[in-house]
Amino acid sequence: MYNRRVKIFVIFSLLLLVVCLLRLAQMQLLTASSVQHEIAELKQQRGQSRQLQTIRGRILDRNGNVLAMDEARFWVHINYDLSSFLDERLRKAMLAGAADRRDADVAVAKVDEEIREKLEDLQLIIEKCAQFKAVEPSVIWDEIQKINDYVWGQRMFQAWRKNFPNSEVRDDYDSINSIHISRAIADFKTKQPDPNIRDELASKIDILEMHEDWALLELKTDDDVFAAQLEFMDTEGLQILPKGHRFYPYGSVAAQTIGWVGPATQEQDKELFADDELLSYLEGEVCGREDGVEYVCETVLRGRRGELSHDIDGQLTSRTETKFGKDVTLTLDIELQQRIENYLTGYPHDPNCGPGMSVVVIEVGTSDVLALVSLPVYDLNRARYDYSDFVVDGDKPLINRAINEQYPPGSVVKPLILVAGLETGAITAEDEIECLAQAAPFGWPNCLIYRRYRAGHSSRWTNNARNAIKGSCNIYFSHLADRIEPEVLQQWLFKFGYGREVLSLSAYVTKVAHIEQSRNFDQLSGVISSGFVRGKILSFKDVPPLRNRERRFFGIGQGDLRVTPLQVANSIAAIARGGIYKRPKLLHEPRNSEGEDLGISLGTLAVVYDGMSAVINEAGGTAHTQFKPFLATLAAEDVKVYGKTGSTEDPEHAWFGGFAQDSTARKIAIAVVVEGGQHGSSDAAPLARNIIQFCIEAGYIGKSILTAK
Repeated sequence: MYNRRVKIFVIFSLLLLVVCLLRLAQMQLLTASSVQHEIAELKQQRGQSRQLQTIRGRILDRNGNVLAMDEARFWVHINYDLSSFLDERLRKAMLAGAADRRDADVAVAKVDEEIREKLEDLQLIIEKCAQFKAVEPSVIWDEIQKINDYVWGQRMFQAWRKNFPNSEVRDDYDSINSIHISRAIADFKTKQPDPNIRDELASKIDILEMHEDWALLELKTDDDVFAAQLEFMDTEGLQILPKGHRFYPYGSVAAQTIGWVGPATQEQDKELFADDELLSYLEGEVCGREDGVEYVCETVLRGRRGELSHDIDGQLTSRTETKFGKDVTLTLDIELQQRIENYLTGYPHDPNCGPGMSVVVIEVGTSDVLALVSLPVYDLNRARYDYSDFVVDGDKPLINRAINEQYPPGSVVKPLILVAGLETGAITAEDEIECLAQAAPFGWPNCLIYRRYRAGHSSRWTNNARNAIKGSCNIYFSHLADRIEPEVLQQWLFKFGYGREVLSLSAYVTKVAHIEQSRNFDQLSGVISSGFVRGKILSFKDVPPLRNRERRFFGIGQGDLRVTPLQVANSIAAIARGGIYKRPKLLHEPRNSEGEDLGISLGTLAVVYDGMSAVINEAGGTAHTQFKPFLATLAAEDVKVYGKTGSTEDPEHAWFGGFAQDSTARKIAIAVVVEGGQHGSSDAAPLARNIIQFCIEAGYIGKSILTAK
């Protein structure tokens, strides 16, 4: 019996041993087994990942000139191992840890000595950095504390995550990475009220940020870089390293259109890429600030970070390559824009004229915006630092006057009023509306020449359609507008792009971005109704009504009528295009849009062209005096100009709107507004004349186009 039991025990033991050996062989030899897989997963989970820097795309003009780019700037970087000694929380944790050791007295003394030495080193570093930046040492001290606060916040977050993995806070977020740190730390304080215990738990957390170098001080010049390298050559914990910086080679040129970048701290920034960990913004990263191209094209310009993941053994487990941001090409000619801005800034304006001015130049055939000028400007390279000064500047340099300021158009609206009158049959080209040397009835506007000279246009010529444009007769156009039904008048203005946003985001950009794009340029719609509009105008049905008595003032570009310079230039471009309306383009598209035929008859267009030509080329034309000395030169360049001057009251502004063409059918449209200008003929027309010459010299119209070929 005993032997039998021994045999059974031996057999059972052998079977158990065989099972253990087989299991051991499976674990050791079958590398694809679930155990090996679980071990690999565990190692990866306990490992760390490192996200690489993003590279933002460039902004280019139509000729490939770089308007915005990322460039390397050299900074003094400090390692957290060194900066952390300035953090009282870490110092307390180090001393507390030393006090818990068996040789507490010796350990505490050693740690205390290390802290003292590091603080002395930091004090010396802070003083040297302050000299480079020419600031008080406290400024550098605060910068180091910001680094420490950020890293400590991350360690606190990870300590909360580790010690309270089942916190109900997680239920409010899609993933652990989307939880706001402030929310997590608030929950941490609730669940662990003792700050000493929280600090102790955080001090035991090891994260990647603790082993990184942090930008502390930008070195502005090559001499500073060289001096810093010598100064800190043997300083442990400091390095001179390059850091990406957004640079604008043209400085202030087209500042409001290009826009600038600033820290990605606003809620709308965080929401833009919230679903993509490698696109979402990290601490210290920048994004486009409202409302230029940098902001509108953020989804195109934004690069996607690369990522390196390592397991607990430090082995690379995965690599995601960095995707550089894509370039954005504008229709602007930056050199033409720069020339216009410099010219306007240096021009001897009438003392009544303010610093606020705007010029828009459009290539008629393509509807490309060649220049979108708004003065005064500001330096894009200083925007992040001087923003608070720009905000309170009474001259409003941040406003893009070309699209985001609206003005009464004055007499530059009269060609559109004439189109509406001729096309509706409210008047014929030869019908005369008398302009006599007498005051207008009460409630009607007087003619300009009556106010100035106590004269009337009817004493000069038959006051028909083309002559009314030539002399800019208020009597003619106020009475003509009064003959047109209010809604019909509004419809014609709307067709030409008044009362609605005209600058739209390129569908091509949306396609390139591969993301739903809801941003557009901040722009005003203008007003083509009685009273100012509330809400967004998406179609004509959204336009409020126009009172009957308001029509007479709309006819001369006054009353409640408001437009932007871009709307004026684009409406002139539609006339120059033969009644084909196109939206103006600021972002390059590979295809040219066909446009919308407004249904204007050739006869109507001929009358309007005739009148706008007379403004420039005939005696008595409101801009003839300014253009007369240059007409021979323009003719020699194979260029003919069609124009319309304008001036407004309450507020006073001077306008010019027109187009120029050559015999090859090349055309450019232009709008100029001078805030505070009293006379379009003297304050705006000379500017337009010279800007047209700039366009000739740039090769957009005239013989230079032919010779260039």
